Amino acid sequence: MTRTDAGLRRGLGVRDAVVVGLGSMVGAGVFAAPGPAARAAGSGLLHALALAAVVAYCNALSSARLAARYPASGGTYVYGRERLGAFWGYLAGWAFVVGKTASCAAMALTVGTYVWPGQAHAVAVAAVLALTAVNYGGIQKSAWLTRGIVAVVLAVLAAVVVVCLVSGRADAGRLGGGPSAGPGGVLQAAGLLFFAFAGYARIATLGEEVRDPARTIPRAIPLALGIALVVYAAVAASVLGVLGADRLGQAAAPLADAVRAAGAPGLVPVVRAGAAVAALGSLLALILGVSRTTLAMARDGHLPGALAAVHPRFRVPHRAEAAVGAVVAVLAATVDVRGAIGFSSFGVLAYYAVANASAWTLSAAPRARVVPAVGLLGCAALAFALPPVSVAVGAGVLALGVAVYGVRRWWAGRRGT
Repeated sequence: MTRTDAGLRRGLGVRDAVVVGLGSMVGAGVFAAPGPAARAAGSGLLHALALAAVVAYCNALSSARLAARYPASGGTYVYGRERLGAFWGYLAGWAFVVGKTASCAAMALTVGTYVWPGQAHAVAVAAVLALTAVNYGGIQKSAWLTRGIVAVVLAVLAAVVVVCLVSGRADAGRLGGGPSAGPGGVLQAAGLLFFAFAGYARIATLGEEVRDPARTIPRAIPLALGIALVVYAAVAASVLGVLGADRLGQAAAPLADAVRAAGAPGLVPVVRAGAAVAALGSLLALILGVSRTTLAMARDGHLPGALAAVHPRFRVPHRAEAAVGAVVAVLAATVDVRGAIGFSSFGVLAYYAVANASAWTLSAAPRARVVPAVGLLGCAALAFALPPVSVAVGAGVLALGVAVYGVRRWWAGRRGT
């Protein structure tokens, strides 16, 4: 059944939309990102977090303004198409679908590694199938599950922060002491941290399933981002105070190492369990986002039209969800893509660059253009400050998308003649 027969169900209010955003942002990244960010920035870690917060805030405001005007599934794919033209919408959608599909498989394998390292691929496939089934049952079921996941993750993170701060091992001098990696390192760390909590766009991607979107989305996106930033700041400051920049930069499991150093080794299994639950939350939100963007691109003919179908009972894009789940399950079962998705960081920054460029066109007033201009410049700076391999692979993926678009246009023109 197509959209003309049955649209998606608008079941998300402000609270549920905030929870979905938090489930995307406060995911497995908060358990892992402080390590590589500290390695890049040194003692400038908190400065990197502040820079990432500024760019994220600008992107969030731009996305909220656009989502209120275009409350449809697809997020920046729709905004780019409507404000900049079909090509820019397609490019944003391509970057999101390709990059985030790989991210889904990587997150599924992260779940498998935490739950049962010896059978990581099998657990990953089971997680993908289970979450796809939950999403298939309707957006409200996904929101209920996300609510439970977020509650567990926030409780674990609160325990980490409290243990670190009251242990007596935390030293405020470590927050800004030691050598800094300089502006380049701070920029690179900001790019890594931005990618870790960039999931607030999931609220906009689900715009067709939000009640009263013109009111709900502009409230939910900044609120979810604000809560996530407070969480990230508290976690980063507490673990940095215990470990210092050097030890934090070398830590494979930063939060687990921090509670161990704080004298609470018994909390390490709890932290690992929290990371597994957080990875599940990220995977759930990723599958939601990719399937909705797939739906939007299928409606416009960039993907097979069958993927635009909406289930008559559950009012979800069931074929898009099943297709995304199947592709992710195959990837999770056959390959380990965790080390090969650096291009996702570049792709998500390109995605938000299109969002800011789209928001720039909403008003000619200079004051209204300050936020999208800062967001656009910030995205470009963070994208090209990423490690060279991530930049090269990300640019290659975008170039492949451009080539596919060009071939399709050429073929369509040839058939038309």
